[in-house]
Amino acid sequence: MATVGEGLDKAVQGAFTRPIPKSAGAQMRYLVKQHKGSTKRVADLLGITQRTVERYVKNQIKKPRKDLAERMEGEVKKRWQPQIRAKAKQAASTTDGILIDTRARFGFTAAPGSTDDARLRHLTLALPPRHAARLFDAQEQGATEQQLRGIAAEALGETYFRDSGRRAHGLDVEFTDLEHVEFDL
Repeated sequence: MATVGEGLDKAVQGAFTRPIPKSAGAQMRYLVKQHKGSTKRVADLLGITQRTVERYVKNQIKKPRKDLAERMEGEVKKRWQPQIRAKAKQAASTTDGILIDTRARFGFTAAPGSTDDARLRHLTLALPPRHAARLFDAQEQGATEQQLRGIAAEALGETYFRDSGRRAHGLDVEFTDLEHVEFDL
């Protein structure tokens, strides 16, 4: 199942100018450096022992378990190129906007007598910068997946279904049964 939060993270990662470190040792050294040399904090973060962290740093262990490799890669991606990440978010939030590609069930709350039953739709459209800013701000403030979906639904409702206020006044969009969502900056 796709999530809006993961989609936003992947979009920002597309702006990276260098790839993340590939080897387990390089990733572990990067994490230790990010935590100001504290192998204890990295061990707590990854749920392993401090000695295991030290062994990865010295390349005494080279091949992590699959679950540990995924956690290490995820933690590195969260911290990789923070200035590039910030510039990409700033550009999307002020001038460029964000592109959304989604396949989900869209339902509507409209005037009585409307025939707008929920149905599966595939939409690809550019959201204006103000919607990108709302999504990124909510994500940074720790919004839940449901809250992020609500913001995305409002953005799609305004941009696509209400055509920026030119039609379908009072239409509220419901964004459910999310099958796929991708964002691009």
